[in-house]
Amino acid sequence: MNEQIVILDFGSQYTQVIARRIRECSVYSTILPYDTPAREIKKIAPTGIILSGGPSSIYAKDSPKPDRKVLNLGVPILGICYGLQILGHFLGGSIERGLKREYGKGTLRVKKSSPLFRGLPKSMQVWNSHSDKLTKAPRGFVSVATTENSDFAVVQNLDREMFGLQFHPEVVHTPKGKQLIENFVYRVCGCGKRWTMRNYVDQAVDEIRETVGEERVILGLSGGVDSSVAAALIHRAVGRQLTCIFVNNGLLRAREVEAVKDLFGRNFEMRLQVENASAEFLRKLKGVRRPERKRKIIGGTFIKVFQSATKRAGKAKFLAQGTLYPDVIESVPIAGNPAALIKSHHNVGGLPKTMKFELLEPLKCLFKDEVRLLGAELGLPKEVVYRQPFPGPGLAVRILGDVTKERLRILREADAIVVQEMKANDWYYRVWQSFAVLLPVKSVGVMGDERTYEYTVAVRVVDSKDGMTADWVKLPYDLLERMSNRIINEVDGANRVCLDISSKPPATIEWE
Repeated sequence: MNEQIVILDFGSQYTQVIARRIRECSVYSTILPYDTPAREIKKIAPTGIILSGGPSSIYAKDSPKPDRKVLNLGVPILGICYGLQILGHFLGGSIERGLKREYGKGTLRVKKSSPLFRGLPKSMQVWNSHSDKLTKAPRGFVSVATTENSDFAVVQNLDREMFGLQFHPEVVHTPKGKQLIENFVYRVCGCGKRWTMRNYVDQAVDEIRETVGEERVILGLSGGVDSSVAAALIHRAVGRQLTCIFVNNGLLRAREVEAVKDLFGRNFEMRLQVENASAEFLRKLKGVRRPERKRKIIGGTFIKVFQSATKRAGKAKFLAQGTLYPDVIESVPIAGNPAALIKSHHNVGGLPKTMKFELLEPLKCLFKDEVRLLGAELGLPKEVVYRQPFPGPGLAVRILGDVTKERLRILREADAIVVQEMKANDWYYRVWQSFAVLLPVKSVGVMGDERTYEYTVAVRVVDSKDGMTADWVKLPYDLLERMSNRIINEVDGANRVCLDISSKPPATIEWE
């Protein structure tokens, strides 16, 4: 991998977005802690360096600062927001708290020529998020663009190939920001478009073989996108040295166990160990109604079952996980990193101390959409690669109240109908998630001149980019009608169907 852009992370909420924008240029990018020594960065031989934004003020006592020698590596540097302050502070400029905080949309006016603005208009919308600003450019730098509150919104030193932006080009609220980043990557750094999944497969296979050697690997296979792609990639690298453990917790979708056996056991000919622990999970969930209690019971039981399964699988040195790039960056705060811990993730840092494995995480430098591309490159079917997200606790968090075998049957059958109709009508792959929820509500109905008193099913269909926010999807009435008719006619125990038309926020995507 000869070309890559290194991003030094100063705690910006947008650091991952910067990395993603670079990848969209078909150029590899990697995020490193802000204080990574210059000598370590030099070993990587980056084609360019980006200094991210961050929540700190450069003049604060404990503000994060990079190794000064980073600025002398002789590669192009782009400082974004706080990154611009770094350039100003280290190279002799002046940073002051602005009289007016700039947050939200602004208008950038380009005053001088710059390779960053090749092909872009002289005036454009940008997104600001700062209170401090550059008030005096460092020696050798000139201002090339301004905003309403900043005479140094963009500065550059062409001789040293250094650039600073007071705004955020990586966010969607800067409509021309992608082109600006492309100009930095292609015109300033001279990168080509060499980041492809085909190349990545070869590289990843070599790395896995070198890491694993003759040792064995165990992977917890859930049937979801991440673990499925990780399994396919590791299997290509080490073949029968990999054993996949699939835990049937009784909370899975219709035909999930059969599908996993068919694809991975028969088609890919992997070593597949299926653990049927349905009875144990249901026994422990009996009478449990609180959502968080359900999640803890399911998580704890899974670890116990999985630990026992690994012992039966035989001695192995590595435990593989489908951890993705955002999981690593969000979940594991690097020592000294000013970014806050965003969330805990089930794939990151969740191993019991008694499990003596070395972690193998072949997807940890990829984003979700890249993982899907990788899955397709590895020959996984569309139904796996582009399947919708499914919660770790399974159907248990789509059953409000008690989780019983009978309620699971009702929900599983109703959910299968929702998925079938979404696929048959070309809607399944166009939305983020579509599923059924079983409510703890019974109501009176009439079937065949007889009175019924059965459960209510809610249909939830939402669209989202990242799961952080979501809006309900306006499906055609005839599609909703078919779903409702089929659920009521085909699912014994359900006589009413409702449509969930709430967005996130204030509602969540899952009901529990």
